[in-house]
Amino acid sequence: MLMLIGMFTFSAVDTTAKFLTDSFHPVQIIWFRQLGLLAGVLLLLLIKGPSLMRTSRMPLQILRGALAICSALLFVFAIKYAPLADVVAATFVAPFFLTILGAMILGERVGIHRWSAVLVGFVGALIIIRPGMGAIHPAVMLAVLAAFAYAVRQIIGRLLSDTDPTITTIAYTAIIGSLLISIPLPFVWQAPQSGLQILLLIVMAVLAAFGEILVIKALEVAEAVVVAPIHYTLIIWGTLYGYFVFNQLPDQWTWTGTAIIVAAGLYTLQRERQLKKAGIEPLDS
Repeated sequence: MLMLIGMFTFSAVDTTAKFLTDSFHPVQIIWFRQLGLLAGVLLLLLIKGPSLMRTSRMPLQILRGALAICSALLFVFAIKYAPLADVVAATFVAPFFLTILGAMILGERVGIHRWSAVLVGFVGALIIIRPGMGAIHPAVMLAVLAAFAYAVRQIIGRLLSDTDPTITTIAYTAIIGSLLISIPLPFVWQAPQSGLQILLLIVMAVLAAFGEILVIKALEVAEAVVVAPIHYTLIIWGTLYGYFVFNQLPDQWTWTGTAIIVAAGLYTLQRERQLKKAGIEPLDS
């Protein structure tokens, strides 16, 4: 339930961001979105003290923070021009990028079953994007790049987990991301013109922080393989929000590609769960 509410909350954040792109530059939207997470981290610093920021791998922490902002910016630029559900569907390739990068960078052993799932997942992505056919807005490719940046960020997170606590990594991601996105902010700043715009910016920041907390808590109380499938409900919420707020619905090819990606992802997660129960290393399969 924590993960489910978290995904619903993130969809609300994405919908608010898309609505605000008519009035504000994506850089400014991401800056406000970061405020909620930054406020939570600063509160943690007050409670736990400066020891929270102790790390021996500062370059990796900085790189992860930069990738977080890069991924967020690419996503917001994508939803500015393309339907929300199409963009969300395209980001579902992230787990497959993660599998490939895990094998290449971390040396994880990936067997025929997971490689097959990766191949099937990319077929689904091609159905959604339909390159060269002009059937879908080219901005959806930005969502694929955002998914790649997200996957690289997760790989760095795995590397950091050997030495740094998760909360330390989250703190650095929030602080570094906020600092980096603040650099171009003066060049694109647009003062809110109405009380509604101010309210939406505040709500977006609060909901973004709330969603992060819910996902972190979900991963604390349950294994990732148990809650990860809930991530795919984003397409449901994204479609509902897209329809009721923007009167946009994905076409049948987007639904087909999404179904293929989700099936491949669920197959991988289910096999991983079965192998763990059997005491077999999941990445060998």
